[in-house]
Amino acid sequence: MKLIKHGEGVHYEAKNHTDCYAMNKLVVGTDTRRFTVGMSHFLPGGGAAMSSSPKERAYYVLSGSIRITGKSADYVVSPGDLMYIPAGEERAFQALGTEPATILVIIVDID
Repeated sequence: MKLIKHGEGVHYEAKNHTDCYAMNKLVVGTDTRRFTVGMSHFLPGGGAAMSSSPKERAYYVLSGSIRITGKSADYVVSPGDLMYIPAGEERAFQALGTEPATILVIIVDID
């Protein structure tokens, strides 16, 4: 078992993200065998450019709202909502409104 307290983790610069503070809480290969858990905080208007990943992802919104855009769909995700993104699927997102958005990010290494 491992307890990660509030504020603990490793800060990292998320590729193609703007106005974002990201912190990994658990890291695949170091803390776990198959998944990474992170927390991302976005200023209003911040987000991530369109990209894809070979890993599955789930975004759970804790506060604020984000718009997630894919090739064929557009979603507004609010506190308590969970968005699953399959491996290889392109997506972009942006924090909406005037409040920061905080997202719990789960990334699954499927290889």
